[in-house]
Amino acid sequence: MAWDVQFRDGVWLPQIDWWLDARRPKPRSFVSHAHFDHLARHREVLCSPGTSRLMRARLPGRRTEHVLPFGRTEPLTSDTAVTLHPAGHMLGSAQFHVTHPVHGSLLYTGDFKLRPALTAEPCATPRADVLIMETTFGRPQYVLPPAGQVAADITNFCAAALADHTTPVLFSYSLGKSQELLATLAGRFPVMLHAETHRLTGIYPQLGQALPPYREFSAPELAGHVVICPPQGRDSAFLGKIPRRRTAVITGWALDAGTKYRSQCDAAFPLSDHADFPDLLRMVERVQPQRVYTLHGFATDFARTLRARGIEAWALGEDNQLDLPLAP
Repeated sequence: MAWDVQFRDGVWLPQIDWWLDARRPKPRSFVSHAHFDHLARHREVLCSPGTSRLMRARLPGRRTEHVLPFGRTEPLTSDTAVTLHPAGHMLGSAQFHVTHPVHGSLLYTGDFKLRPALTAEPCATPRADVLIMETTFGRPQYVLPPAGQVAADITNFCAAALADHTTPVLFSYSLGKSQELLATLAGRFPVMLHAETHRLTGIYPQLGQALPPYREFSAPELAGHVVICPPQGRDSAFLGKIPRRRTAVITGWALDAGTKYRSQCDAAFPLSDHADFPDLLRMVERVQPQRVYTLHGFATDFARTLRARGIEAWALGEDNQLDLPLAP
């Protein structure tokens, strides 16, 4: 009997009664990482040590936590074994790999990327019969440039702004992306962090992740600093403290023309913590699954791409219309 994979406010495996990144509180759920869109007040969770620590900082409260280090296999149910593997998305992000004597093996990636990161563990690619994969950038046009090129572009943007006696402000989510951005700047400039970003960044050294120097935002001492903060509206009180500024949004969606205008920024740079289209294909090639379920982003498009390559693939939570050949 194959794995029964269902999608209801998250992925559910009814044969073992575990949820994967459920969006609403459940009796038990695997939590792949500590971004808010993957957290809920579950009674019982399974996660990596890094996610456990970061989750406590973002979602305090009582729950039963099963904290499993990467690469260690333990029983999940009476007849199912589980192993967590790094996902490469952010510090502590994990993939969920289970084996069952009847159903076979299943890998759920959560958010992942194969490209090397400065502040996340390298992504693993274990073999599995069934692969459930995140497909945010599941169309062929989403090919990210080399990280070194993006780092140089961001560095040049900051240097030019500072040379004009203007403060470069980099919009980046407070957990995961901001720390990767800080490491990308590599201590080339003095950096100030938004208060919430500063609070979360302080946890990274506790988890063994070294970072370049930084300090919390202080308007009176702003001159000569690069500022990293969560995305802000032009009329936000925070940006009001930075009267002379040049803004840039840091996102993989910078590959789309017009992103900087939609974000009301001066620039947009494609630094992403998600797999681009070539990496999505590489993940499938390495895992070698018999069946693939796609999830998030362009899930339907990527499932269609895989079927065209002879791989059984279905988009979870989407209307899957098979491509039938036209009659002659």
